[in-house]
Amino acid sequence: MRCPAQRKRTVPELTIAARTLVVSGAATLLAILVGVPLGYLLARRMFPGRTIVLGMVNTAIGMPPVVVGLVVWLLLVRSGPFGRLDLIYTKRAMVLAQWLIATPIVVGFTAAAVQALPRQLPDLLTVLGAGRVRTMWLLAREARLGLLVAIMAAFGGIVSEVGASMIVGGNLERSTRVLTTAIVTETSRGQVERALALGILLLVLSFGVNLALTIVQQRHRP
Repeated sequence: MRCPAQRKRTVPELTIAARTLVVSGAATLLAILVGVPLGYLLARRMFPGRTIVLGMVNTAIGMPPVVVGLVVWLLLVRSGPFGRLDLIYTKRAMVLAQWLIATPIVVGFTAAAVQALPRQLPDLLTVLGAGRVRTMWLLAREARLGLLVAIMAAFGGIVSEVGASMIVGGNLERSTRVLTTAIVTETSRGQVERALALGILLLVLSFGVNLALTIVQQRHRP
């Protein structure tokens, strides 16, 4: 009788893991698309208040996820300004909250990685005939070690958070439950063994993603 029961329990765990990867992966991708260009601009453009903006970005890196989740909840709840979109307690709301958590991490790490490059490098590339897009691409290649660290830090920060996902997703078993919220739920039910299994699955998932990124990072080291 144990084998069928174990099979029934394994399927939801894998489903929850897949949902976790989809939500956090989508949020990380959006954070890259927004955060890398912003980080590059902050690193290379001088403007009044730039130091203050960088300070705000660095502060946002340490923003508690539960606070971000509360803000997103207030915006998306039925009585909120975006309540008409009917996004609350959906995976899209979770992606939005995790995107807000991950973007400052990508911006901050990207700015630091680009600032570490020689300041004369963009001018040199321009003299050699590289256009603006080509210059950004070449600078990104030079700073790729730092950029990949930014991606790993962003993914690690959101795949392991629980507060924002719990608030805006509602921890609905069939639609918005991810590994972290499932661990909390199973622990509160006294299902310690299943909570540990989910925790191990989360560690394996995080290790697999970070190992793949590390392989890419170290493949073309100078």
